[in-house]
Amino acid sequence: MPDPNGFLRYDRRLPARRPVPVRIMDWQEVYPPASDELVREQATRCMDCGIPFCHDGCPLGNRIPDWNDLTRTDSWGAAIESLHATNNFPEFTGRLCPAPCEAACVLGIAGGEPVTIKQVEVSIIDHAFADGSVTPQPAPTLSGRSVAVVGSGPAGLAAAQQLARAGHRVTVFERDDAVGGLLRYGIPDFKLEKHHIDRRVEQLIAEGVTFRTGVNVGVDISAFELRSAHDAVLLATGALAGRDTADTPGRSLRGVHFAMEHLVQANRFVSGLGEPEITAAGKHVIIIGGGDTGADCLGVAHRQSAASITQLDRYPTPPNAREEARDPWPTWPWILRNYAAHEEGGERVFAVAVQSFVDDGTGQVKAIQLADVVVERVNGRGVVSVVPGTEREIPADLVLLAIGFDGTDALPALADLGLAPTSRGTIGAGPDWQTDAEGVFVAGDAHKGASLIVWAIAEGRSAAASIHAYLGGTGSLPAPVTPASKPLVAV
Repeated sequence: MPDPNGFLRYDRRLPARRPVPVRIMDWQEVYPPASDELVREQATRCMDCGIPFCHDGCPLGNRIPDWNDLTRTDSWGAAIESLHATNNFPEFTGRLCPAPCEAACVLGIAGGEPVTIKQVEVSIIDHAFADGSVTPQPAPTLSGRSVAVVGSGPAGLAAAQQLARAGHRVTVFERDDAVGGLLRYGIPDFKLEKHHIDRRVEQLIAEGVTFRTGVNVGVDISAFELRSAHDAVLLATGALAGRDTADTPGRSLRGVHFAMEHLVQANRFVSGLGEPEITAAGKHVIIIGGGDTGADCLGVAHRQSAASITQLDRYPTPPNAREEARDPWPTWPWILRNYAAHEEGGERVFAVAVQSFVDDGTGQVKAIQLADVVVERVNGRGVVSVVPGTEREIPADLVLLAIGFDGTDALPALADLGLAPTSRGTIGAGPDWQTDAEGVFVAGDAHKGASLIVWAIAEGRSAAASIHAYLGGTGSLPAPVTPASKPLVAV
């Protein structure tokens, strides 16, 4: 049984990040591997609660107390079996997920320090790859049915693996030149080195999945043709249509770009695919947006040797700890989150908004007009008011818009299938993940909107279960969420 006193004997500890002066000189991951001793110690802090709310925080239904205790007792083989039972790619979630499971940990009640669930998770899978425990699991018999998966991000890959292991012939179509979707060209290597993707792709190929890269469904091949050639189609195209500030004066100036334009070019450079046209080298960089994508741009700009970097957020500075009246445990709290990139430098400015982009006279941005703002909730929407007399100008050679996403950009494919995007720019689904087009299913950000990687994998697994049933497959596949499922919230 778990150690009932582990959380009393050990404080929460994470492995030290690589030193800032060293890591900003390369693109390798910020965190070095944790020692087995540290991981076992931290796993010991999990007390196997009578009601483990970490399960509710994670949409995958990860058996967190189970694999924590197996790690504590050095049972690494059993731990990876338990982890893989609910999560196809723990090496991705263990590096990229913000860990809502930790926010829901019982140890977090009254301001306590939760178990380092994410660190234990990534250590288990790293152990498994190191000792050869991760092997292909091809289906013993084939169903004779075929499925086309459009998009090779975490939702598409999870669905492909589940369906292939159930005996269906799966082909994944990816418009980029390599598999991985946002994982490949959207997430910087200092958060996820790409060999993690490559070895999973090798496993999926060995399990019977076929990958076709450089194929833009709806352009190079119509979605209607794809549907005609397969027994079912899954749309897992992501939600990469960037939110814009088109009404801000000067938006069309050179030097003002969507964040993903910058990140994709940087990732391709790290992969040896050419010099980026959009670079922060020697420039005064303004990042508009205070979330994950903005932090990714910040880390990239550091490694490209920007002259200065300022990250803007229109909301006030969040509190350092959970405010129970606003975000009662075990919900996800609004708190100040300092990413690894923030300790590398740059300035963060809260409660501000850009009023205009300033032209240098040649069509190139040279500065931004900034003002303090107040955001109020009116009829469920945020209304921004400028504080008079706070306008000022700061230099800007490169401006990156990291203010979120407006839904999927797979519009040609939708038109082929007679589908229209929802008011949120996403693709609607019935209770079985099927769209209004018969035999066409949807999962991940294309359905949910930009969200967490755990939700993408959970939706991919769940959609695969519905596709398997639609194809008349024997037995059932795990389906951790429904199309109506939402994150844990206070009611």
